[in-house]
Amino acid sequence: MVATSWAARLKAGLARTRDVLNTPVSELLARRKIDDALYEELESALLQADCGVAAARDLVSQLRKAKAEDGEALKAALKDAITQLLSPLERRLELEKAKPLVIMIAGVNGSGKTTSIGKLAKWLQSQGKGVLLAAGDTFRAAAREQLVAWGARNNVPVIAQASGDPGAVVFDALAAARARNVDVVIADTAGRLPTQLHLMEEIKKVKRVAAKAQEGAPHEVLLVLDANTGQSSLAQVRAFDGALGLTGLILTKLDGTAKGGVVCAIAKEKPVPVLFVGVGEGIDDLRPFAARDFAEALVG
Repeated sequence: MVATSWAARLKAGLARTRDVLNTPVSELLARRKIDDALYEELESALLQADCGVAAARDLVSQLRKAKAEDGEALKAALKDAITQLLSPLERRLELEKAKPLVIMIAGVNGSGKTTSIGKLAKWLQSQGKGVLLAAGDTFRAAAREQLVAWGARNNVPVIAQASGDPGAVVFDALAAARARNVDVVIADTAGRLPTQLHLMEEIKKVKRVAAKAQEGAPHEVLLVLDANTGQSSLAQVRAFDGALGLTGLILTKLDGTAKGGVVCAIAKEKPVPVLFVGVGEGIDDLRPFAARDFAEALVG
């Protein structure tokens, strides 16, 4: 029942992207003749959905090889091709590999980072894990307040300081987690642009501090991406991966964008695993990424 509910929400969340694809795709697939002109127009539709040039060409190449004889067969082949492209991005959090498991969250300003932390904490609780949050964004008081509010909403403790060094907050949070026998620590960090080199150096320092506080930490380094940024997401992934060595992505705000196809571009050009996707404002609207479900919701 839960899976069906989530599939419906994912489908609803990807409606704007699906409309970009399906308006032309439905018209194309309604034709009886599948020819080169149809494939070219289908490639244009994929580009409009922000799939990226390389991914769009790869998908159309796969469709040509499938040699579908009618529109429905071609649509099914498109779902299969997208699933095949996205499957390497699937990965699940290994919740038992450390205690506390330390998850460091990064992202640009406005990507939905703090909100995603609250939703991730809720999901972890649903897996039976005790969670502690580290308010590592010491630049914005509003960020700390928002994280504390999410903590209160989930009944999750938050380690915060009114000012000071974000590394110190993370260090204190790990000490507190060990003392309280907490399973998972989620460490927030201040939003920053990849071009702000001094801030990128600072976030590297936070990672180093976590490693000193606990061997192997952070065990996960997740970048939160706003799906509305489309192809710009790739530049963010490259920059943060170069600085931190990303282990995964959280893709947010899919319900408000027509650019959900950017997942295809990520798979083709910078295949960092997509661990979670967000399709709404609700606390349960962040779920693990599944390639087939995403393809079904994208194509319809």
